[in-house]
Amino acid sequence: MNESNPENSLQEVSKSQLKREANAILDLARKLLAMPESTLNGLPLDTELREEVDFARSIRAHGARKRQLMTVAKFLRKRDTGQLQDALDNLDQKNRQMNARFHHVEAWRDRLLEGDDHDLAKLLDSSHGINVQMLRQLIRNAKKEARLAKPPAAARKLFKFLREADVQEPLPPL
Repeated sequence: MNESNPENSLQEVSKSQLKREANAILDLARKLLAMPESTLNGLPLDTELREEVDFARSIRAHGARKRQLMTVAKFLRKRDTGQLQDALDNLDQKNRQMNARFHHVEAWRDRLLEGDDHDLAKLLDSSHGINVQMLRQLIRNAKKEARLAKPPAAARKLFKFLREADVQEPLPPL
């Protein structure tokens, strides 16, 4: 009963899988249309696809833009999108790393404003290029602003100062 035909040996792709793949390509096309020009320039797009993306981005009418989105998705289906997807994944990874560093600097700012001199000493021991006098002054001013319920201008300056220090030499873990 179970015959071994070459036709049977090919695995059929389910209809649901085809829909998932089509939706993934459509999402990729949407991402391309929503990207800023500078990011789009860094992606590995051939000229024909890039022209279609630029044309779609220039359209303002909703219906026409939607049709052009489908055209961009059609162009993507005809190509191997592995390289493009890898480039987008690398961009996402860089964004996640930048966000993590941003949150780390925020945590240090909050710790310095809430904490005692022990946290400040820990920061100064591990980071050698920091202007100590400026850092202490920013902390003192930010604490004073918080006490007086003023806008956090000094806290913003402290964050900017810590972010610049983090660029030069990464801040230590908390």
